[in-house]
Amino acid sequence: MRRLLLTLGIVAGAVATLVFALREGFRHQARIARRVIGKPLGEDPHSADRTYKKSYGDPIELLLLGDSIAAGLGAETAKQTLGAQLARRLAKSTHRAVRLHTAAFVGAESSMLRAQLTSLPRHYRPDVAVIVVGGNDITHRVKTSESRRHLAEVVGALRERGTPVVVGTCPDLGMLTAVPQPLRSLGSRASRQLATAQREVTTELGGIAVSLADVVGPFFIAQPDEMFAVDRFHPSSAGYRRTAKALLPSVLAALGWTHELPWGHHGPAA
Repeated sequence: MRRLLLTLGIVAGAVATLVFALREGFRHQARIARRVIGKPLGEDPHSADRTYKKSYGDPIELLLLGDSIAAGLGAETAKQTLGAQLARRLAKSTHRAVRLHTAAFVGAESSMLRAQLTSLPRHYRPDVAVIVVGGNDITHRVKTSESRRHLAEVVGALRERGTPVVVGTCPDLGMLTAVPQPLRSLGSRASRQLATAQREVTTELGGIAVSLADVVGPFFIAQPDEMFAVDRFHPSSAGYRRTAKALLPSVLAALGWTHELPWGHHGPAA
């Protein structure tokens, strides 16, 4: 018995040492990735909030919530941000003006969506809300269950107000070549797990989910020089154009302009 306990103690000690070594290794790789990526774009995206195609009249109120992708960090001009490109495409498709309001901000996690929602003007009622969030949850190692709960809270609140919701699920962080292995593989797995949870909770609550990893991910993998901004982390103007194009069918469906969703788009659960 004494020998068995001694053996178990040695094994437990070895496992603890291995876990510590792996954890420190991942932290070291994360520090390397942060040094490589840096902040060449700063933290202030272009402000694109205005009314697009004003001459069309009868404006659609478009709300963007989420992180730096929703805010458009990496676009060269305001017109090339995600919100602006989506607003223009939506206006052309519906032949109605689109008034964009962006509450998203750089660095936001899912836990910050509620604050973005409460920051809106008291009488503001969007016709459709688009949410893109999740990347910072992964890099800050937020539990998937926690991210899911925060997203559910905001999607549920919007749906209770009668606002259609479209969620662009977490992109696959495995696309980020600036992040070393095996951290990149772990990030890929974690981001896909979060994307699945986001899709499930969004459709359960009556929203529409767009699997960005599936719909736009292949373009970022095949054309990284074009799709990524200079930091190799955020989308470029071309990357935002591709993402806006991918989100548009679900936004149109949420507004009732179409009832068909292409592959990678997931409608409300029956």
